[in-house]
Amino acid sequence: MKTAARKKELKEKQDTELRFDIAQMSKELFDLRFKSSSEGLADPSRISTLRREIARMKTMLRERELGLRGAAPKGGAA
Repeated sequence: MKTAARKKELKEKQDTELRFDIAQMSKELFDLRFKSSSEGLADPSRISTLRREIARMKTMLRERELGLRGAAPKGGAA
């Protein structure tokens, strides 16, 4: 998916949804790293993609916490 479209999609999500997605992607990243060391991967670039996506979502959450770029927390408690 294109970065701009992905950013727009992330901006529309609630904080709780972002946290859930971060947890899911972190688990997938762990599994991919483990698998890559033991047997190899069909798509090794997926690791880099996941790392970037996780960072993007964490940045969005932090911006909302600090109220940067006009972003305000969207629902859900910490």
